[in-house]
Amino acid sequence: MPKIAVKKLNEKAILPTYGSEFSAGADLYALCEEDILFLPGETKFVHTGLAMEIPEGYAGLIYARSGLACKRGLAPANKVGVVDADYRGEVMVALHNHSDSVQKISAGERIAQLVVTPFLKAEFFEEETLSDTVRGEGGFGSTGRK
Repeated sequence: MPKIAVKKLNEKAILPTYGSEFSAGADLYALCEEDILFLPGETKFVHTGLAMEIPEGYAGLIYARSGLACKRGLAPANKVGVVDADYRGEVMVALHNHSDSVQKISAGERIAQLVVTPFLKAEFFEEETLSDTVRGEGGFGSTGRK
């Protein structure tokens, strides 16, 4: 299990926690002095008050919390945030209100989840031709519905 060094940038910041033994994502918590109101269609950056040292070869992927997204319409504006191994600034979550009503986030509320995952770094090179496949250039539903 990789260990992640976390620096509190504010004494009120809450370290990420897992909701259950087999949770893939660790909850990230809002750090704010007062409630944050989101108008319908509005995006705001929510502080966590944390900086992290993600190990080399890993990335921290910030995903929506299912309850917050499905029940209240609040989810990361960029769908999936990426915390790179060389980033040392504050981890913030750009939450977007997809609902038709005003939504509120309070201090200490769980706002997103962080999944730490290994990744493969690829070397890209230009080639005149690519190998043939059965699918070819078909995309966006080209393989059918069933």
